[in-house]
Amino acid sequence: MIERIYQAKIEKSLAHFPVVGIVGPRQCGKTTLVKKLMKSSSRQFVYIDCEHPRDLAKLSDPVLFLENNIDKCVVIDEVQMKPELFPILRSMIDIKREPGRYIVLGSASPDLIRDSSESLAGRISYKQLSPFNILEISNKIGLNDHWYRGGFPDALLQEDNEVRNEWFVNFIKTYVERDLPFLGLGLSPNAISRFWRMLATVHGSLLNKSNLSKSLEISYPTISRYLDFMEEAFLITQLLPYHVNLKKRLVKSPKIYIRDSGILHYQLSIQNFDELQGHFMLGVSWEGYIIEQIKQVLGTGNEMFFYRTHEGTEIDLVITRNNKPLFGVEIKYTSSPSVTKSMKIAIDDLKTEKNFIIIPSTEQFYLRKDIIVCSLETFLDQYIRTV
Repeated sequence: MIERIYQAKIEKSLAHFPVVGIVGPRQCGKTTLVKKLMKSSSRQFVYIDCEHPRDLAKLSDPVLFLENNIDKCVVIDEVQMKPELFPILRSMIDIKREPGRYIVLGSASPDLIRDSSESLAGRISYKQLSPFNILEISNKIGLNDHWYRGGFPDALLQEDNEVRNEWFVNFIKTYVERDLPFLGLGLSPNAISRFWRMLATVHGSLLNKSNLSKSLEISYPTISRYLDFMEEAFLITQLLPYHVNLKKRLVKSPKIYIRDSGILHYQLSIQNFDELQGHFMLGVSWEGYIIEQIKQVLGTGNEMFFYRTHEGTEIDLVITRNNKPLFGVEIKYTSSPSVTKSMKIAIDDLKTEKNFIIIPSTEQFYLRKDIIVCSLETFLDQYIRTV
């Protein structure tokens, strides 16, 4: 069992909220984490999987089932398959309001799980679980393997490339043929597959909705809705540009990233790490990988943006707190980084006192008094986990 950095946060929420919702992409480890909590806890649990026919039969009369287990913590897995349970959970909580009564697991955001926010407002604490972060596995698996394979446990821990590719085939097929249509993405499975492959080709680029619209023969507003949907399903990140209180002409389009680097590499047909090293998407793959690792660890109240002007000034990542720039971050796949003119101007614009260049090397050193070169792990452990 690999220790998850989210476990302590989930245990704390269980001690204070009647319901804890753990959301995240399918097969990222939600069920494994909760079953570990069940084994280590002194309380009694009952586990229900909304995708298992026998468990669904138990929920044929959900009120009776929950009343019979009123003194236990009821775990409901894949709850997005039974959204009608949320109003019932609310009524059961109001009968006996105490912390740790229910844990619900879902492969979609609260906004995609209908009725959850309204029915359980003030009663539920949501936690998002991601695939493995580098801080969780660095003593077992190297950074290059993590970057190439991605963070999903079954893909990351699989040494056989052929078996791993088969896992990705089945993972994507499940999302394309069942999960996304069930959640309301109104595209045919073939169109969803094409949409996902196209997003891989524009990974790390400024979003051009017109090109996507023409290629897929879908209206411009529909493209926007589908991108938001894919983001709410934890599959992509739309990184927005930072522009508050700056007078320069700034780029307004977001950047698009497929969140899991393993899925990206599979979609690009990159067969091994050596192929990745020679691929034209190497730089943006590294950039997306770093951004996802930071996103997973970044604390509440902090946000991420990129910065780019029409004159060409840019910096890969701006981390803000209360909408004020905290760190400027450049992401470079090199062992000998330098401070570019563009980065200097961006730092002057943003007025960030601490700035970083993240590289694959483990060495840490200063290029300027306000620019630190370091590894991903150093940046996450020493700078991000403390803000």
